[in-house]
Amino acid sequence: MGVISRLCAEVRLPRMLRVRQFFDRDHIEAEDIPAAVRAQLSRPELGNPVEPGKRYAITCGSRGVANIVLITGAIAAFVRSRGGLPFVVPAMGSHGGATAGGQRALLAAYGLTEESLGCPIVSSMETVALGETEPGPGGKRYGVRIDKNAAGADGIIVAGRIKPHTDFHGPYESGIMKMMAIGLGKREGAEICHENGFGYMAEMVPLFGRAVIACAPVVLGFGILENAYGQTRKFAALRPDEIETREPVLLDEARSLLPRIPFDSADVLVVDRIGKDISGDGMDPNITGPSPCSPWVTGGLRANRTVVLDLTDETHGAAMGIGAAHTTTRRLFNKVDFEATYVNAVTSRGIDFARIPCVLESDREAVQLALRTCIGGDPGRPRIIRIADSLHTETMWISEAMEGEAAARLEIQSGPEDWPFDGDGNLW
Repeated sequence: MGVISRLCAEVRLPRMLRVRQFFDRDHIEAEDIPAAVRAQLSRPELGNPVEPGKRYAITCGSRGVANIVLITGAIAAFVRSRGGLPFVVPAMGSHGGATAGGQRALLAAYGLTEESLGCPIVSSMETVALGETEPGPGGKRYGVRIDKNAAGADGIIVAGRIKPHTDFHGPYESGIMKMMAIGLGKREGAEICHENGFGYMAEMVPLFGRAVIACAPVVLGFGILENAYGQTRKFAALRPDEIETREPVLLDEARSLLPRIPFDSADVLVVDRIGKDISGDGMDPNITGPSPCSPWVTGGLRANRTVVLDLTDETHGAAMGIGAAHTTTRRLFNKVDFEATYVNAVTSRGIDFARIPCVLESDREAVQLALRTCIGGDPGRPRIIRIADSLHTETMWISEAMEGEAAARLEIQSGPEDWPFDGDGNLW
């Protein structure tokens, strides 16, 4: 046994209780999604955005959006019903390793194929220059670039989920404006938009988004909202001239629907898995709490130490967000695709998110080292929270010291139990 293992073995982990909280479950059933999409796109206020015989690019991002195959397929079906010729373009900046094949593979991992959508997928990293923005930070004008195939279409339908961003707050965060500014920009356009870092993104996103609306053939925005369970909650089809005024209202609604961790603070937060399919930062700091990697985000849990145990399969080795952890596991480290992780970090200027924390040989040691190095708190009654990931917080585990606090507002589903480590000290 090495020195670190001996130091970890000296730490006694408290027993844990499983608890449950409840969120609003209002959502659109999967079988009703095609009709709901069509109803939004058929609103008379939208006019006639699709004309027969013309080609329409439909954007699709890299996030794990619920029912994305049904939603995107329904948008394509609506275009066909009006005599248009739809095709899908990956609108995900530098994700997928910043390659056309990688971005197509990301879509396929979510079930988005030409067969499932009933239309072509045209994936390319080639961009074209649209022009320049209005004066931005420091009075500078920035060059605007977007996907060449989208720019060459007769119309672009910008579809994307609207929700609070993981790295900055402002009137426009993750959503239609960002999809135009960064997603459609591919690696080149995204890098320009990120030039000043996340501290300026609240200003840069609408600056670039307005330029895309003015210079590209955008015919519709299509916002998707989800509830705290990651279920499809609402659609909003917008004319180009409505996007700037209506998206902030939709963002406020989306913020009210976020899942949460129902405690203000903890000594240690244990996150079973992170991944790009869960959040752009692997885990959403709006929920798990800001870190030195995300200083412009407020809200969420205040944790002294954060442990991340694994990557999702769907993230394909992209470990963006691991830098927000203090300890992790050898299992996670061995899965990291550093090329895919670093290209995302370089493009976004967010290299802190790609830093590797202390790597331990087992889940148990990762939690023990985090607890051992906590500053403050009560060593005899540590406050530990364990969640599956930042999208799934309905059920979680809390340490015995938090039982009294939880009893007043949560359902306690099990009595105190020892951590279910296997013979190697792992949870799975």
